Amino acid sequence: MDELIYASATELARAIRAKEISSEEVVEAHLERIEKVNPKLNAIVHLIANTARAQAREADTALARGQIRGPLHGVPITIKDNMETAGVICTSGTKGHASFVPKQDGTVVTRMRAAGAIILGKTNLPELALAFETDNLVYGRTNNPYDLLRTPGGSSGGEAAIIAAGGSPLGLGNDYGGSVRLPSHFCGIAGLKPTAGRVPRTDLSIFSYSPRDILLHVGPMARFVEDLILTLPIIAGVDWRDPSVVPMPLGDPKKVDLKSLRAAYYTNNGIIPPTLETARTVEKTVEALSDEDMAVEEDCPKGISETLNVWNEILASSLDGGSGLKKLFRIIRTTEIHPWMQGTMKLCHDIAASTHHFAGLMLHWGGFCSSMLSFVKKYDVIICPVCAVPALPHGASYDPEKIPIWAPFSYTMTYNITGWPAAVVRAGTSPEGLPIGVQVVARPWRDDVALAVAQHIESVTGGWQRPKL
Repeated sequence: MDELIYASATELARAIRAKEISSEEVVEAHLERIEKVNPKLNAIVHLIANTARAQAREADTALARGQIRGPLHGVPITIKDNMETAGVICTSGTKGHASFVPKQDGTVVTRMRAAGAIILGKTNLPELALAFETDNLVYGRTNNPYDLLRTPGGSSGGEAAIIAAGGSPLGLGNDYGGSVRLPSHFCGIAGLKPTAGRVPRTDLSIFSYSPRDILLHVGPMARFVEDLILTLPIIAGVDWRDPSVVPMPLGDPKKVDLKSLRAAYYTNNGIIPPTLETARTVEKTVEALSDEDMAVEEDCPKGISETLNVWNEILASSLDGGSGLKKLFRIIRTTEIHPWMQGTMKLCHDIAASTHHFAGLMLHWGGFCSSMLSFVKKYDVIICPVCAVPALPHGASYDPEKIPIWAPFSYTMTYNITGWPAAVVRAGTSPEGLPIGVQVVARPWRDDVALAVAQHIESVTGGWQRPKL
């Protein structure tokens, strides 16, 4: 069974099309793996096993007639539980939506199904996806497959955990401040936050089209970078509903000449230094890129130390100083709120009370982005940490005296503020045996460059490694 549950989605799709294996065999192998590991992880919170089996049989029957639905024909996937799926509960991790069943799929889910993918189930997240750990009052806590006493991160933590453990080859998450990239780092898998405006966010549950929500991105998560490359063209492009999406051409990572790229790297963003092993992982990655004759130099964007301040101001503004969340909870009839969410609401209130009005925020945000854009005039790619630390013990991102503690996660927030594409791939291991990823950031709309460099790093460092689970 290992050859099926640990294969890439790309390889599974090829083998199914070649009739070397059946979709039914692949789906059944993953359901067996889920049955074994999910009681330890609590990563999949709503399993649709019988529907998945029926769809696998249909996929095999269609293939026997010479019909191929798309590049993911017969391949199982999982979906984060704030992405709407027709006929399947979508809670967004909040009690007011504990029995909410969408009537239709969101855009990206529709596109994945049209490409032939088969959904196994929905994966866990924190309440409204607003935390860097995965825990909520509907389904409880998700554990990290490399150490059950640690978090897989958030908010796409359930997705990262089940993919790392072999229960799913591929999934979809979303990222407001690092919610694809941080769990990918904590769980040793690959993840991509595409350029803002590349992928529609239509029918993300409890989502608005406010311009401030431009920080929110939908992206693929998998064990292997080749699956991110396979998935991005499927989910990208205008859907005529999300007004942020731009019909920009998507480059091919295979056509990127690594030797022609200019790269900057930094290990400290001036907010909080990373662990020594995290810094060393970035440095070893840079050495590998230099061996490829890529021009690499140590350089850090000026003003990057403002990341946490700018991101916090945007969050506080977008949530109306916390009052917006209170209104939302009343609308969806959530009366019991997770303590971490209560802390976030208090933080937003405190920030809003001490910062400038919205016009001042826009100036601060615009100035930050302009400074960053001037920096990448010299460089095609930036290599840096994903997070200051590897996977944390449960609850360590929150403290009663300082709720929440977000400084370690500021390394990802920078590129939500700018909207640039950023990929994550495992490149090292902590002294405790935990995965350490690196973040590969490219210029806006050059998702292909981020993916090409990430894939090379994966080939040199080995990327994902099996957890002992």
